[in-house]
Parts: sequence; structure tokens; C-alpha cells
Amino acid sequence: MKILGGILKGRNFYMPDGIRPTQDLLRAAVFDLLGHDLKGLSFLDFFAGSGAVGLEAISRGASRVAFVEKDPKNVDVIKENFEVLKIGYPHVFHKVINADVFATFKQMSDAKEVWDIVFIDPPFDAKLAKKILKHLEAYVILHPRSYVIIQYGQDDSLPDVEGRFKILKKKSYGSSQVVVLQKV
Repeated sequence: MKILGGILKGRNFYMPDGIRPTQDLLRAAVFDLLGHDLKGLSFLDFFAGSGAVGLEAISRGASRVAFVEKDPKNVDVIKENFEVLKIGYPHVFHKVINADVFATFKQMSDAKEVWDIVFIDPPFDAKLAKKILKHLEAYVILHPRSYVIIQYGQDDSLPDVEGRFKILKKKSYGSSQVVVLQKV
């Protein structure tokens, strides 16, 4: 896999076996919508896998990035990707959290950590999109006007978000559905 834009553009990184990577086309589309310069923004990558999306955010200038991944093997790959890309791990502004995503919601809320952009890419077969949005509403990890990007499978669906989120874009990319929301 390669970084698509920013200061690390064109650099290769590792992909763990057995995961469904976020396609280059989809990563490019997400960052096209968010803008190419994330300077000064915080970015949370839930279900991080290889860390591809969070690494892309670092390359594009995000000032603080957290990667949340439950599988210890994938966590090791993310840390290795920090080294491969010469970001260095541990890093003063970026962290890798080896934990369940749903437990992390509470921990971050208790610690008063809020995020500008949250990217969520759960395993498609788990059908977690609704549950994740409910957790985003229950725990305070977003500030007004935060962006939430959820990638989910065609067999999954989102709850009604009217009044809580504004849908900025919803699009299909092969078997993936992507919705970009902004907190209102």
C-alpha cells in the first residue's frame, strides 16, 4: 500500500494479512472531501487495521492521530508502519491504542478527548454502523462541527441521524458504503 498525498506521498507501508484494506480510491475520495490539508486537526481512526487512513491523515498534516485496533498483530503492524515511514513510535502526538473500540469511547469521553475527524471502518460482517453511531451520541468525543466518516457494507444500515448529524455525502464504492457526517 502507498500513502496517496501529503508529505509522505508515494511511500509504501505494510498491510496485515487477513484484513480488508480501505481502497485507494475510497481513501482518496475521503481526503478529497475533507480537504488535502489537515494541519492542526485531530484524527481518530477506529478499527485501524494497518493504520492506512490514520497514516494518510498524518501525511496530510493532522496534528494528533489515534489508531484504535483490537487485534495485537495489527497493532504491531501499525507500529512497524510508523518506523517504515520514519514517523517514529512512540510518538509525542500520535498513539496506537490496543483495545476494543466500544470500551475506548468511554475512556476517551472520561478523559475529555474530543476529535475533529473520526474515521470508522468496522468489519463488514459485524454490521456495527448503527451501534457505533449510538455510541458517538452517548459519549462526548466530538465537538460541534466534527466530521464522522463511516465505511460499512451493503448489508448494513445507519439509523436516522436527523438533528444530530448532517449528511454531507453518501456514496457506494463497490461493496463499500461511505457516509460523511458533520455533527450539528
